[in-house]
Amino acid sequence: MERGETKQSMALGFLAGYVDTLGFVGLFGLFTAHVTGNFVLIGRAIARPSPDILLKLLVFPVFVLFVALARLLILHWERTGGRQLRNSFLLQALLMVGSVASAWVGAPIDAPNAPLTLLTGMLCAGAMAVQNAYGKLLLGKAAATTVMTGNVTQLVIDLVDTLRGDADARGRLKKLAWPVLAFAVGCISGALAFMQAGFNGLLLPCVLLIWLASAASD
Repeated sequence: MERGETKQSMALGFLAGYVDTLGFVGLFGLFTAHVTGNFVLIGRAIARPSPDILLKLLVFPVFVLFVALARLLILHWERTGGRQLRNSFLLQALLMVGSVASAWVGAPIDAPNAPLTLLTGMLCAGAMAVQNAYGKLLLGKAAATTVMTGNVTQLVIDLVDTLRGDADARGRLKKLAWPVLAFAVGCISGALAFMQAGFNGLLLPCVLLIWLASAASD
């Protein structure tokens, strides 16, 4: 993996862990970067009803909608010669800015079913849905940056094979290790950021995405 691709993968892994944890802490246990955790929380809410169920129910169709939107936009940019990856970063940044603005207007975010709480969560989930989409469509050769279960599984397999002397596994190990580590650092940083700055902490991912957009070659 080239140095630029490594930096990009680490930045996106950090961003996903950061946003998912900050959102989880600030938005009543909502997972914004992936839907697996929300499925589990919806199941829990059926067994033990809670007032935050509406937010988790709304996030799933919003996630699907923004994945579909990202797909259509990437196809459009491909046809028209637009810079697909750069534009995807900017779209995600725009949604993140919208999430911050919604949290500002709705402050304090202390009621899970308040309209601006729902909007903040949906915009944040939409931003991470876009990252999931362009990760699959434009960064297919890179390690996944939003969900770490598969990465950690493959990391352990490659570690075992590396210890067995497999040179190819050593290369895959290096490719996977950095985004997993960055995701973990992002999770810790997101929790600390919310403790110190609340939803203002989401400004960091906005800046990071603008940097990624400016550095994108396509």
